[in-house]
Amino acid sequence: MSLKNTRNASRATSLQSKTNSVFFTNQNPQEPSEARFPRPDAPLLPRSPSRLEMMGRRVGSAYVVLYVLVCQLFVSNLGDYVSDSESGEYTSAIGDPGMRNPNVRVALEAWNFCNEVGSEAPGMGSPRLADCADIHCPTVTTTEPMDRSPLDVESKCVLHHRVNESDNNLRAGDMFPLRDFKSYTDPDLYATEKELYLACLCEVHNSSDPWQFWMVMLKNGNFDKNTTLCPENGKHLSKIVTDRNFPCFGEGCMNQPLVYHNYSRLVSDGYQKLSVTGGFYGTYDLDADLTKGIGRNSYFSVSWQKNLSTGSWIFSQRLTTSSKYPWLMLYLRADATKGFNGGYHYDGRGVMRKLPVSPHFKVRLTLDVKRGGGPNSQFYMLDIGSCWKNNGKPCDGNVLTDVTRYSEMIINPETTSWCRPDNLVSCPPYHVTVSGDITYRNETSRFPYSAYHLYCAPGNAEYLEKPYDICDPYSNPQAQELVQILPHPEWAVHGYPGKQGNGWVGDPRTWELDVGALSSRLYFYQDPGTKPAERVWSSINVGTEIYVSNSGETAEWTVSDFDVLVPEGVEGGYSSY
Repeated sequence: MSLKNTRNASRATSLQSKTNSVFFTNQNPQEPSEARFPRPDAPLLPRSPSRLEMMGRRVGSAYVVLYVLVCQLFVSNLGDYVSDSESGEYTSAIGDPGMRNPNVRVALEAWNFCNEVGSEAPGMGSPRLADCADIHCPTVTTTEPMDRSPLDVESKCVLHHRVNESDNNLRAGDMFPLRDFKSYTDPDLYATEKELYLACLCEVHNSSDPWQFWMVMLKNGNFDKNTTLCPENGKHLSKIVTDRNFPCFGEGCMNQPLVYHNYSRLVSDGYQKLSVTGGFYGTYDLDADLTKGIGRNSYFSVSWQKNLSTGSWIFSQRLTTSSKYPWLMLYLRADATKGFNGGYHYDGRGVMRKLPVSPHFKVRLTLDVKRGGGPNSQFYMLDIGSCWKNNGKPCDGNVLTDVTRYSEMIINPETTSWCRPDNLVSCPPYHVTVSGDITYRNETSRFPYSAYHLYCAPGNAEYLEKPYDICDPYSNPQAQELVQILPHPEWAVHGYPGKQGNGWVGDPRTWELDVGALSSRLYFYQDPGTKPAERVWSSINVGTEIYVSNSGETAEWTVSDFDVLVPEGVEGGYSSY
């Protein structure tokens, strides 16, 4: 047997042994009572059996129909999701269209301020975890006893977990169970390899383009300027000298969190349909005892459960800041299944099989913001990330010349516009109208200042127009550029909120956003005389960044029905702006 075949056989044996396991015992502290997973929008409530159900117990053929109805939660169209549009048919770019896959595919990553690990939390593994489980139910035939209850069949459904606790607990220096993956003692390098390992266990091959998981991202905004953990615009320095202010309570403020895991499990109420639920939760306060409640500690949680009406997963999320950790981020990400993801300089994994290109893509999602997170909560619907060089060429991993590009719509009505006629430094050099006309920022009677929160330029740009402000040079492994926009009539034509308060607390909605068209109108820096970059987006996120809160703040929200749609037959396009 060749070395390649030996590796494949080893991998197959390992995967088979993992799928034979059904449940794992958690040694987690009991989750705080005030932080129990929020109930989904379609709660499971017991009810009396319907006439159809009673008939199904007596008549074999009707019973088969009933069973199909009861188990429709687990019936999934694993092909591309197609919708009609005025411009033609759209097909899903992701492996889990509309979040309707019957099986669980969720991963979690945690970062320090500069999108690295730095050091692992005490008693925790490398900050990459996954919950990937397949549901298996017995097949119903007409030979089954006619008086058999549907719940008798449902009780035989099992979850086969592909990732177990020993996988999630792997930390820097540990050997991976599969020989294809290399161990590192460097926590940064180990985390990137662990993501690839977990993705291998979770990978779904339901088409020619495999996919791995939805990604939950946590980030700690503390930055210790007395360390050299973070490069400056990609350059490693012997000492950081800056007049920028960042939160940090002292040595160790950039730590990774304590993360606990409620592995996915089957749940059922009475005669209602079977469902699956699970989640991650934890804190950045390393001395916290969550068995006594959250108290004044930082806290985060994400749980998932099926919406039994639509078949979509509902992701319920919560983020709480504290005095020691006033700047925290929590996003649900649709990342590319290979290559660079937004903000990262290594090969990542995700759910997005086809990369959307401006101006040809849309995003559909249902968002319900339950608690906003205070005045400094920059809640993104959406945050899209890409990477290209200042000369318009695609990124190649050179952190000195690569630039991360972000566009973010902030829907918190308490977020004001820093872009004003008296503060042009926070405005992009010009605005592009929906008809393609260009309005410069000094045209005070025409420029839509209130459509922008702020703009900042990449720190490695050489031909910037004055006045300008450089984006924070430390919070990415390379230079970055930000275009943050606010609800405004300028963006409403693309399906985005047209005024402050749309889609905020008390206004849950299902949105269809023409992200491709809007993103093609935004200004991004490029060196003069170079070919316009192809705007290919490798990450699409929704969630909040609670930015340096004065006191402990809490945000809560749910996301479901998430999909990224691209037109059939369109391979790409270039932005002309």
